[in-house]
Amino acid sequence: MSVHLSERDRLSSGRRRRAIAAVAAAAIAAGGLAFTGPAPAAQAELRHDPVQQSLDKLVGADRHPGALAAVRDRHGRTRYYAAGVGDLRTGAKVPLNGRVRIGSASKMFAAVVVLQLVEEGKVRLDASVESYLPGLVSGKGVDATKITVRQLLQHTSGLPDYTDAMFPTRDAILPYQHVYLAPRDLVDLANAMPDGVPAGEHWSYSNTNYVLAGLIAQRVTGRPFNELVTDRVIRRIGLRDTYVPEAGDQEIRGRHPHGYQRDGATDELLDFTRMDPGWGWAAGQLISTPGDLNTFVRALLQGRLLEPAQLAEMRTTVPVGPGADQSYGLGLFRFALSCGGFAWGHGGDIPGYSTSNAVTDDGRAVTVVVTSLRGSVKDQSVETDRSALVEAALCKK
Repeated sequence: MSVHLSERDRLSSGRRRRAIAAVAAAAIAAGGLAFTGPAPAAQAELRHDPVQQSLDKLVGADRHPGALAAVRDRHGRTRYYAAGVGDLRTGAKVPLNGRVRIGSASKMFAAVVVLQLVEEGKVRLDASVESYLPGLVSGKGVDATKITVRQLLQHTSGLPDYTDAMFPTRDAILPYQHVYLAPRDLVDLANAMPDGVPAGEHWSYSNTNYVLAGLIAQRVTGRPFNELVTDRVIRRIGLRDTYVPEAGDQEIRGRHPHGYQRDGATDELLDFTRMDPGWGWAAGQLISTPGDLNTFVRALLQGRLLEPAQLAEMRTTVPVGPGADQSYGLGLFRFALSCGGFAWGHGGDIPGYSTSNAVTDDGRAVTVVVTSLRGSVKDQSVETDRSALVEAALCKK
């Protein structure tokens, strides 16, 4: 999800860019472990921890600038990890459990709000989008009377993804760094795209689905979507470091690592920490921490946010593709684990940050965040290493 940026919005001069690159290279070469505590002994213990070792592998000159994680083990103990560089300009460390943009992990929060409204009789899962948002979905070949709320949440609506129109290439992200797009602007982008496919035929991920879900929640309650998420989810389970940015808010409050996006023209990492996430809206604009994300998904699976009937709907999945080891419910992925059983969660990508999240029914949990997207790293094997870290954190004895 992203937008067109003027030259002055990029790093201001070649001299400054070279200085940032020099600091970054020195900091990464120095190891950049970021821990708090009394602790030479604690730091030594962490350096021998397999999760820390795996996290360290994710960072480096050709990999991600920084990484952070929260892991809750089968005994109920939580440990926080960090690696790499949190600010390439200053060389500052990555803060433990710092705030980050969580991108599409926001969809879990949106799905919970809609399912709460289903509990209250304000929304029906099998009612059409047209019945709630008459005339809004009008793309070529799209019949909104045949698309249900369930299909929006499950990504089986067949609607095109507006982000495909915004970002046909990686560098198309750069101009959108400081551009605000309202939810209806995003729907208009989707409406102008080529034909969708008939609803219900197959699973196809589309951010458009969740923008429409957010608009439905607003329509039936008469309240702003941001307020609904804050009151019904964040405050309800006491998430201290999670919030929904208001329109025009480009900052990340509190302690946070900087996020970066590579400029294909110059091969430089641009600081994308300050950006307008409005184009993600209900599909991807939340800010949280690894620890809060683990707490949220655990609370969800424990039934603290939804009644049993709606939680069962959320956990009823469809395959995401032939032979895939994961499936999708209503705002939740289900992942098969090598050690047996399944985990639940939802990752998220937004310029500057990429999040992986998975929680088991018995309370094991892991969230890993890296501070650049896949397209901004040169060593693509880092993706395999990140997946292995998530799996190992949940499966370790």
